[in-house]
Amino acid sequence: MANDKDFLLKNAVEVGGPTKATLGSITSSDIDLATGNYFADTLAANTTYTLSNAGGVQSFQLEVTGGALGYDLGAAVYDSVSFSVSGQETLPYGLTFKPDGTKMYVVGGSGDDINQYTLSTAFDLSSASFDSVTFSVASQDSAPRKVKFNDDGTKMFIVGTSTDTVYQYSLSTAYDISTASYDSVSFSVSSQDTDPRGLDFKPDGTKMYILGTSSDDVFQYSLSTAWDLSTASYDSVSFDTTAQDNDPFSITFNNDGTLFFIVTNANDSVYQYSCSTAYDISTASYDSVSFSLASQETNAYDAAFSSNGVKMFIIGASTDAVYQYTTGADTTLTWPSSIEWAGGVAPSAPANGETDVFTLSTDDGGTSYVGVKTADNLS
Repeated sequence: MANDKDFLLKNAVEVGGPTKATLGSITSSDIDLATGNYFADTLAANTTYTLSNAGGVQSFQLEVTGGALGYDLGAAVYDSVSFSVSGQETLPYGLTFKPDGTKMYVVGGSGDDINQYTLSTAFDLSSASFDSVTFSVASQDSAPRKVKFNDDGTKMFIVGTSTDTVYQYSLSTAYDISTASYDSVSFSVSSQDTDPRGLDFKPDGTKMYILGTSSDDVFQYSLSTAWDLSTASYDSVSFDTTAQDNDPFSITFNNDGTLFFIVTNANDSVYQYSCSTAYDISTASYDSVSFSLASQETNAYDAAFSSNGVKMFIIGASTDAVYQYTTGADTTLTWPSSIEWAGGVAPSAPANGETDVFTLSTDDGGTSYVGVKTADNLS
């Protein structure tokens, strides 16, 4: 049928014809029919719906948008997909992606530069190709270890171990490193660590994190002006990772700052930590969750995740390749047994980011329902 969301919102169907939609509430997966006749829900977890207070309601509509459960390191599996960067870099240390998954960037120590790649299918390494675009950072640091971008791709940052410093660059075209230029802005972290390898930021650019191997610690900094290293200062907050591995190489936060992941070179593993206060490493603790990379890479250096955390990517120097893993899945949906579905089979949850609409009707006050999917994958 036609996927006209506005039409559906204006015409929540009841017996006797269309009527004006009243948006109802869903609390803890319970659809309270006393509150309206049109409901909207985005799945943030595997969900089992219940229906309550049908009363005189005869028909209602439910709009469901699928979600994803990502960053599940304990359930990680290798996708048997990899991509060699050896033609560009034989000491690949750092890895990051454009948020939409269509660009990948690798920084390395043999070329002292950043290399740019395109993925024709987002976050799918099998679709990757080199853009024949590089950007040298050798004038700033001859041993670059990590590269990160700001939230809109107009700023880029690298950390290097020859100077123990973070450097800031501007891109006149977002995420296109061929348009990059050095801002002549830098920030030394040598007072905290003399071998800084890991670099990450809070998404709003007000916090920066350095992982160093001379101390095996994560260090936290504040930027009073977002994404401006000239305003950076040390928070006098650190977190020790020695209990897991004495050769940590990278730090990567999840998308809400409640988890971070550290890749270690000695054990070739990824370790997971939680922050009880988002992006505050003074509240961090080890989750006793790890994942070995040794079957693919015995010299692992960095990890990056897809925007929803469903995919993880690892880069290392024993094979000069990027490896792809699955670390999550789409959310699932379980319906009440009181619903009889057209075709006899209850519909599954929409895929992550997709929206379906369902119409459910009852003529016995909510003892039983008839359900139909009335819109599939709304735009």
